[in-house]
Amino acid sequence: MLNRRRHDRNNSSPETSLIARGTVIRGDLRFSGALHLDGRIEGTVLAEGDDAMFTLSEHGEVQGEVRVPHAVINGHITGDVFVGVRLELAPLARIDGDLRYHTMEMAAGAQVNGRISRQAEEAQRALSAPDAASPAIDDEAVPA
Repeated sequence: MLNRRRHDRNNSSPETSLIARGTVIRGDLRFSGALHLDGRIEGTVLAEGDDAMFTLSEHGEVQGEVRVPHAVINGHITGDVFVGVRLELAPLARIDGDLRYHTMEMAAGAQVNGRISRQAEEAQRALSAPDAASPAIDDEAVPA
């Protein structure tokens, strides 16, 4: 589950930002690529790009909303979490807030104290009606 090689998760975004343990950021944070948080953010965490990856270590903490496409959580989040593609909750993960996800993997010991809801699949687009100028299939029927 959580033992995938790092390059598998970040193969299209080689830039990784690290917020070290002991660092506190007060305010909203926008990032692209990958963000690894060992410190603390007091504000919204917002990813830009469909391939962005947010990793919250067991030492990391967020007090605010998190909106990302991919996440691995092993720390504490106080606020609502929205993960558009894939979420992994590691054994020390704790979310105090509502959680919306598309695909989730949750280890024993992880906690979510709030509502959990899966985001529905995108509605399939309707196919356009067949063109009236096309020949009918019955006109060219061939016996088997």
